[in-house]
Amino acid sequence: MTAASLFVLGGARSGKSRYAQVRAETAAGNLVFVATAEAFDDEMRDRIARHRADRDARWRTVEAPRDLPATIDTLRGGESVVLVDCLTLWVSNLLLADADIARAGRELCTAIGRFDGTLILVANEVGLGIVPDNALARRFRDAAGQLNQAVAAVAGEVVLLTAGLPFTLKPRA
Repeated sequence: MTAASLFVLGGARSGKSRYAQVRAETAAGNLVFVATAEAFDDEMRDRIARHRADRDARWRTVEAPRDLPATIDTLRGGESVVLVDCLTLWVSNLLLADADIARAGRELCTAIGRFDGTLILVANEVGLGIVPDNALARRFRDAAGQLNQAVAAVAGEVVLLTAGLPFTLKPRA
């Protein structure tokens, strides 16, 4: 299988997760969903349950709330189609753990570059709204935006979803 990476960006409820899942399911290979969300409250537990219900028995789920580069490395090889949803939650997890987000982002980009198979990554586009009114929110927005730029640079294809419509920002390499 040739390596292919797709980066799917969009705002909240833009259709990015659904688009990424359809793209994964049309690719040939073993489907693996890498979840970065952690269920700290009922609302998030409901969201996770809805996402799980959208995937059928073909999918295997792996949880990676913080150590995403190592998880991607363990899924290399074979006929893997790996969907990571989402990088924005991953950045939030790292920020709350006071981790070195810049270093983690570099490690993620390296893991993307060496992945053999199909790798699809989902993230929120965070730079289109107003400037957040507090330092933590600004730090989060900046970290997520910087990660999005780095991942877009190494991804073979980048698609932006708006109102459920895909716009190709970077065509397949």
